[in-house]
Amino acid sequence: MTADFSQIRRIEHLPARIAGRIGKEIADGRIAPGDKLPTEHLLAKTFGVSRSVVREAIAQLRNEGLVETRQGVGAFVTEAEGRGSIRIAQTALRDRVSFRSLFQLRMPLEIEAAGLAALHHDDADLRKLDDSLARMTGAEKWTDQGIVADLAFHRALATATHNEYFPLFIGFIAERISLAINAARAAAILEEIVETTIAEHVAIRDAVVTRDPSQARAAMRHHIIGAAGRLGLTLEIN
Repeated sequence: MTADFSQIRRIEHLPARIAGRIGKEIADGRIAPGDKLPTEHLLAKTFGVSRSVVREAIAQLRNEGLVETRQGVGAFVTEAEGRGSIRIAQTALRDRVSFRSLFQLRMPLEIEAAGLAALHHDDADLRKLDDSLARMTGAEKWTDQGIVADLAFHRALATATHNEYFPLFIGFIAERISLAINAARAAAILEEIVETTIAEHVAIRDAVVTRDPSQARAAMRHHIIGAAGRLGLTLEIN
């Protein structure tokens, strides 16, 4: 069974929904440029979700250029004229062709990120990868929290490149790919798809740890092709 892309909005996961609601408040002017967003704790309480979900939502807003985060201070709404962000309407990604195009863009970016992460990661990067993987394999792997951990893994890998642009672009794409993860889960036997996805991430992590860029790229390539296949998408590959 392949994913029903017409249902993507219905199964959109929590961080994307929360980011959308906050984004609408910004677009409607109820949260003005320069305003500080409420704390993660307050937002989590307001929306009735965990702080990790709120953190992912704010990361999406940051990747879209709607907010900027200041270490130890919080998240602030950016000035409209200074946003200059890349935006893809969620409605566009209900179309199978658009999703295939996004996966084709993802392929070279994430494969190269895996190779660079194998070469340049440090101990802190490995801890972030392992923390994300632990959450992916824990008790909540069947829930939205498993998806949050999956996205966190890809962000941690992008950060491990020690190239500031990889987290920016991969973070943006990851939020859109989250819709595909939901679609794939809805179209398959959940236990099988989750265990397969975990195994692919473990292979990527192991290759990074051994500082083998060729194997890391191969593991990421295998993962992306597999992820596309679980959506019934065929990528043009060499």
